[in-house]
Amino acid sequence: MSTTRRAAVVAIVVCALAFTIAVPLRTYLSQRTEVREQQAQQAQLQQEVAQLQGRKAELSDPAQIEAEARRRLRYVKPGETPYIVQLPEDKAPDAAPQPGQQPVVGSSWYENLWNQVSGG
Repeated sequence: MSTTRRAAVVAIVVCALAFTIAVPLRTYLSQRTEVREQQAQQAQLQQEVAQLQGRKAELSDPAQIEAEARRRLRYVKPGETPYIVQLPEDKAPDAAPQPGQQPVVGSSWYENLWNQVSGG
């Protein structure tokens, strides 16, 4: 065989090997990336499970359950007097008009806006 034919055969064999190796290599690399992502997600979920188990252990104590009920649900024991401190920023805006103000009935939003801007 001539040198040119040998070079052509070697080139074809190298290309065939490259194409044969390329697909499994690409699959391997993509799966390796996916495995890393799954491991990171698993670590995050294990941390969340540990936090939830800690919370479960806290709530197994009757005193902690009572404290949660008092704080969240505002439970009081018989004979206790509950006090609720309401700060001005905690108040919800009243839907009723203030005394001396006339409620505007049947006005559209743009009429209300114009009246507020024009001062009328």
